[in-house]
Amino acid sequence: MVFDRKLMRNGNGWALSINATILALLDVDPEINMVKYRVENDKLIITKSDKNIEKKS
Repeated sequence: MVFDRKLMRNGNGWALSINATILALLDVDPEINMVKYRVENDKLIITKSDKNIEKKS
């Protein structure tokens, strides 16, 4: 699968919106799971992290 996405301005940087289809393919619940990303050979690789978001009490 290939998706073309536009980057959005976010403060002093840029953000990438990840749609529900991609989140489902990665088995990521953005309210629970974190993602990790790295750059390899000029490609951004996004994977599900082993870590979860810590809930604030």
